Amino acid sequence: MGSDGEEQETPLTRRSGDPVETFKRTGTVWTAIAHIITGVIGAGVLSLAWSTAQLGWVAGPLTMVVFAATTVFSASLLSDCYKSPNPEFGPTRNQSYMEAVQFYLGDKSRRICGLFVQESLYGGGIAYTITAAISARAIRKSDCYHKEGHDAPCDYGYTLYMLLFGGVQIVVSQIPDFHNMAWLSVLSTVMSFSYSFIGLGLGIAKVIGTKWAAQGKHWRSPEGNYTCETMVGLSGAWRYCFFLYSTILLEIQDTLKSPPPENQNMKKASMAAMFIATFFYLFCGCFGYAAFGSDTPGNLLTGFGFYEPYWLIDFANACIIVHLIGGYQVYSQPLFAYAERWFSEKFPNSGFVNDFYAFKLPLLPIFRLNPFRLCFRTIYVISTTVIAMMFPYFNQVLGVLGALNYWPLAIYFPVEMYFVQRNIGAWTRKWIVIQTYSIVCLLVSIVALFGSLEGLIIAKLS
Repeated sequence: MGSDGEEQETPLTRRSGDPVETFKRTGTVWTAIAHIITGVIGAGVLSLAWSTAQLGWVAGPLTMVVFAATTVFSASLLSDCYKSPNPEFGPTRNQSYMEAVQFYLGDKSRRICGLFVQESLYGGGIAYTITAAISARAIRKSDCYHKEGHDAPCDYGYTLYMLLFGGVQIVVSQIPDFHNMAWLSVLSTVMSFSYSFIGLGLGIAKVIGTKWAAQGKHWRSPEGNYTCETMVGLSGAWRYCFFLYSTILLEIQDTLKSPPPENQNMKKASMAAMFIATFFYLFCGCFGYAAFGSDTPGNLLTGFGFYEPYWLIDFANACIIVHLIGGYQVYSQPLFAYAERWFSEKFPNSGFVNDFYAFKLPLLPIFRLNPFRLCFRTIYVISTTVIAMMFPYFNQVLGVLGALNYWPLAIYFPVEMYFVQRNIGAWTRKWIVIQTYSIVCLLVSIVALFGSLEGLIIAKLS
């Protein structure tokens, strides 16, 4: 660290046994925003009208705002845990969520946290595979409806499109790490804005066509049922938006250059990205619900709330697919990095695990290929594709994942790490306030989990 407080890239204090860093961090607030939006503004934006329909005009938007606020708060706590003992100047880095949990809370907490983190990231890959197949299928259905009429039996399966998406991911998964995929996140962000604006625009156009006669009810779900559907809507609304972000925050923060300190830049990026995400979710959810009311489809662009203009529907769904290619990587790269570090430490003398080979394709730069990376990531993509084919229920799968993982990953562990990092004692005023916040989020998560499981079981049995 320089005398003026500026941090030098190397050397930095690392834990015993950590590899020497050979790269330079070049990320900015803007690249961090792109990474966050790629992960946060997913195709779930098109399902928030359905989630809003389950909760009504008051509770629906309020739920999104509340959980966006909790995510910003938890992200602020977590970003201060990137460096220790000083959150701005370290010198020790925690380059991943798992590293931070182990550093602050110990190995036992790391093992428990690891189950949730890896399961949530893996589940995100499954959900993105389902979503990509649904969008690809929607393109074919849209063309069929345009040619044959809206009442035509245009029914197609998902399997082929899941296999195609999996094939693309096998190739894209060979991107080494986060430091090499800023271009993919930027492309995915552009795509997410494109289809979000299209969905929003179609919803506004439909509302205008009804002379601004907004449909829907203030409080109750369309069926007047506060058990299964309402809880699924509740868990789905914030699962689509926010929870997985916590598990990749430190990986994103680790790409940032300094000065200014990484935690300051990360807080700015989190606030800006969450504001953008919440804006889109509120507008898409509210205008979609206003347009369709009780008949709101599960997805505005794939549930055929709109049939025309068919070319615009096709373009929007193509944007979703491109975005999901990047989103899949945003959630898979941390899991890849964790597994590859573990095997490298376990088998330090294995050439299969640790050796790289130069590989050159025409018109492309030299690519360094690692046999273990190729095999592991290929098997990983195949497994997510197979499970997606077994459970192709978009809203239900995302609802279960969100309800199961939100509290431990987005609330509990960030709160506990923050207490240790800031030396906050038990039963102090600050400790009581933050623990109360954590307990309230736990109770909401439990209620949502039961409703989401019920919805998944009903979907599978039907």
